[in-house]
Amino acid sequence: MIEARSLTRKLIESHLVRGRLAPGEEITLSVDQILIEDATGTMTCMQFEALGKDRIDVPLAVLYVDHNVLQIDDRNMQDHHYLQSFSARYGVHYSRPGNGISHYVHLERFAGPGQVLVGADSHSTMAGAVGMLAIGAGGLEVAVAMAGYGFSTECPEVVGVELRGELSLWVEAKDIILELLRRYGVRGGRGKVFEFFGEGVSTLSATERGTICNMVVETGATTAVFPGDEQVREWLAVQQREAAFTPISADPEAAYDEVQVIELSALEPLIAKPHSPGNVVSVREVAGTRAAQVCVGSSVNSSYEDLAVVGAVLRDTIVDPRLALTVTPGSRQILDTISRSGVYQDLVAAGARMLEPVCGPCIGAGQAPARGEPSVRTFNRNFPGRSGTVEDEVYLCSPTTAAATALRGEVTDPRDLGELPSITPPSYSPAIDDRQILAPLPTKEARDVEVVRGPNIIPPPEAQPVPERLEGRVVTVIGDDISTGDMAPDGTLGMSIWSNIPECARHMFRRQDPGFHDRALEWGNGLIVGGHNYGQGSSREQAAMVPVYLGIRAILAKSFARIHRRNLIGQGVLPLVFANETDYDRIRQRDGFSFEGARQAIGDGATQLIGKADDGSEIRFEIQLNPSERKILLAGGLLKHLRAGGQEPLGVVRGDNALAESGGLESGYPLEWDDRT
Repeated sequence: MIEARSLTRKLIESHLVRGRLAPGEEITLSVDQILIEDATGTMTCMQFEALGKDRIDVPLAVLYVDHNVLQIDDRNMQDHHYLQSFSARYGVHYSRPGNGISHYVHLERFAGPGQVLVGADSHSTMAGAVGMLAIGAGGLEVAVAMAGYGFSTECPEVVGVELRGELSLWVEAKDIILELLRRYGVRGGRGKVFEFFGEGVSTLSATERGTICNMVVETGATTAVFPGDEQVREWLAVQQREAAFTPISADPEAAYDEVQVIELSALEPLIAKPHSPGNVVSVREVAGTRAAQVCVGSSVNSSYEDLAVVGAVLRDTIVDPRLALTVTPGSRQILDTISRSGVYQDLVAAGARMLEPVCGPCIGAGQAPARGEPSVRTFNRNFPGRSGTVEDEVYLCSPTTAAATALRGEVTDPRDLGELPSITPPSYSPAIDDRQILAPLPTKEARDVEVVRGPNIIPPPEAQPVPERLEGRVVTVIGDDISTGDMAPDGTLGMSIWSNIPECARHMFRRQDPGFHDRALEWGNGLIVGGHNYGQGSSREQAAMVPVYLGIRAILAKSFARIHRRNLIGQGVLPLVFANETDYDRIRQRDGFSFEGARQAIGDGATQLIGKADDGSEIRFEIQLNPSERKILLAGGLLKHLRAGGQEPLGVVRGDNALAESGGLESGYPLEWDDRT
């Protein structure tokens, strides 16, 4: 008898190159698509170049300029010149600034059922909406996958989420993912893929599914996936890519490691309070909270339908005069659509400030709220300070809740507005956007392209092998749920310096410990002590490169976020987990520790390592590493491991512009790149 399989298992099995399908085991997958965005892209691209490859070795790679677009000085454009010339040289499609947010444009123009996507952005999971296995990773792992080595990850548990019934009026897909966050918090999803099935799935459009898949990473999950069904076929048909459709779903009676049931009709509008996406309550619990700002859009809620429902609620009214409203379309295609459908006019007439289709305020690049004044947003994260304001008060909610709040000036349950207004159907014209995605040159012509490197394009620091005796002083002790945004700055500052690790390092832990940078440089070899979920949030590996530059050899934490843990290992930094969490309370800044036999312990497969303090006391740590991770740390990081022949490429050489499954674009690069035309 053939075993009934989940969709996740089918996707993994069809791409499995190495490893065993058992939760927790390391597996290596072949990769169909690569997503890169500009904020993490410079480091991704520089590390790809360090691998010595002449051309990408995957069917499709797309680089999007969607974060680093607020050009406050010449460093931003230096990044653009580097990224565009890199793309032309090595065979990467390049989505120009203003074309749209990477996750949304990729869903429109490239995502397809049955494929595997690896993206240098944690929210790359959004492509799971159309039946892809889409996983976010650090830039180095993406560079390695792009070079044809495949993608290695921990085989996940699969949580089957059965959706029953249909959403009530005023309740949206955002409330589904907020309900999962209410159940799992920001740590409970680690090591899991959330797979959606049941009668309620067919009631959700591809973009509604995208909202859920995008934000599922806030639970700590690896990704989420929906079946490739009629809704997906219709979406691809609208995008003039129906040829990319392949029906794919779980087998009837498929088994899951865990099952959650969500009665859609029982859901109510939900909202995440400051300062965590997992701090979820019903909107009614905080109704009446005065709002100073409402922001609609970001990659998680910037579809035509998301913006149209806000426009419909606000039609023939104006937003409350006590607050400011901003609206961010997800792509140039959406901007075009809302313009022609009248939604744009509804929003502008109501008093909305219309922003270009980029990440913008979601990453703290503009529209920072006033200190201590509530900002209600349809975004995916509300970590402290992410908005650009240190003492911010950011709430996360659905577009209808945001619209009701903008109308009344205080957090409002949208059901209090009465009848849901009608929404004007969209009129799409996908061909407009494809002119802004530049396809690669043929290989022969590409070899003549010079990659442009401005003075702010600085190669990352060199990782070092784990020594036999690892020692250092504790440079800082920080708490639970510290995000990578606390290690590598968000907002306009981060956009200018993410290509420059020495400059980036000046801002690590700037909110928690302003003296950290100088202390770390002065002391040399150092240790960082953290709480649970160390490194949550963004995939930015600058947060792992900065410790290398500052001489940090190990991180001692209660637990690690998935992507950041892999980033640390890839950069040669040893992640150690407290064997007894209460020992965390014993450690103070300036304490000195030594780990005798660290290198041998890693090489021998030991599962524990003892840290001896200067006062003679001992603390035991767990070495939670798989065999390949041990080899990487012994080699001095993933790049050195690969250069030494530690892993062979998969050997699947792809042709130029291999886009048969994703639509196909004409080559759009100028032949003479130096003209920058």
